[in-house]
Amino acid sequence: MSRDPAAEDRLYDAAVVGAGPTGLAAALALNYVGAHVALIGSLPEARSEWRDTRTAALLAGSIDMLKAIGVWTDLAPHAAPLKAIRIIDASNSLLRAPEIIFEARELGLEAFGYNIPNTVLVETLYARARDALGAVVAANVKDLALGEHEARLDLNEGAPVAARLVVGADGRQSLCREAAGIAASKWRYEQSALATDFKHVFPHDGVSTELHKEAGSVTTVPLPDPCASSLIWVGPAAEITALLRYEAETFRETLQERLGGLLGRITETGVRAEFPVAGLTAATLAAHRTALVGEAAHILPPIGAQGLNLGLRDAAALADCVATALRQGDDPGGESVLAAYRDTRRLDVLTRAVGVDLLSRSLLSGLMPIQAARGLFLHGLNALPPLRRMVMRLGLTPPTELPSLMRPAAN
Repeated sequence: MSRDPAAEDRLYDAAVVGAGPTGLAAALALNYVGAHVALIGSLPEARSEWRDTRTAALLAGSIDMLKAIGVWTDLAPHAAPLKAIRIIDASNSLLRAPEIIFEARELGLEAFGYNIPNTVLVETLYARARDALGAVVAANVKDLALGEHEARLDLNEGAPVAARLVVGADGRQSLCREAAGIAASKWRYEQSALATDFKHVFPHDGVSTELHKEAGSVTTVPLPDPCASSLIWVGPAAEITALLRYEAETFRETLQERLGGLLGRITETGVRAEFPVAGLTAATLAAHRTALVGEAAHILPPIGAQGLNLGLRDAAALADCVATALRQGDDPGGESVLAAYRDTRRLDVLTRAVGVDLLSRSLLSGLMPIQAARGLFLHGLNALPPLRRMVMRLGLTPPTELPSLMRPAAN
């Protein structure tokens, strides 16, 4: 259950709750800056009966963080470079926007980032965590007591864990968020998303493509095989449920029709899985010895590769705040650390949450003025390279300074 049999006898600087990619990265980032860390979460193989069909499109800062915490060498063979992003308005609107392509080379980059299967990412991070951390506890938290000087985490198996800081990386139904008394605003988009992978005849050339239609979108993202891509199909819940039930051949034909020959004939499709399209924003990112990261703090629609990258910036920023406290001999779960984390993350989270929400709603809107505004904006991006480059930079980097682990100098 635990890599450290004496875990219950120690007071950890931080206990990270949740063994998804953000929680694992947070634990390793805190370890990197010198914190004594316990990770609490189920083993990847314990979830093997449910295959995660999603991939993670990680931008340059996230890749630099993975390099710093020592996992990129193992991940690189499974990663596909994202050299360009193409957006196609495939709607029937009278005011259709022009096709636009953003190319990494315009910013002097080889790639915007890399696409990595979620299962590979989690398994690699977990293996590194078992080697590096003070304790890796394969259990779930059933209760938290947040005291004046420390937190006590009672588990469904084994002895309790004590820590001065609790890092809530336990997702949208976060027990950590609830225990800290942090409210959250939640909403649904009346949509679902289907995730899978597929093989095709034409090479993707490192280009990720978003095709936007009424009530949804289809996004293809390159995989290491030049003739294989991952897929996120967003649409009304009833449509996605129906697609999930199709026989493999029917789904392949339907997808090929939807892509309109973009990648040539589709030869094979993988396992399909459905996910809700929802939004969530925590009222604050930290309170009562608890800091929230990833989907415990914010959930965004699957547009523009913002969700996981935002969560990894949470993890890296929290590591900076804790590093400062440890250097000064301060309490890593004290109010000064929590306040610094809240202040550091506020603008980045707010701008991403609002921006992605507005973009998602604009794509669903049938109102002519909104369609016209979107079309004019994309026309401007096509016609004005400086504006296009500015938008690309805004998509790649936060409006505030990058956390230390996400700067190339950290590697």
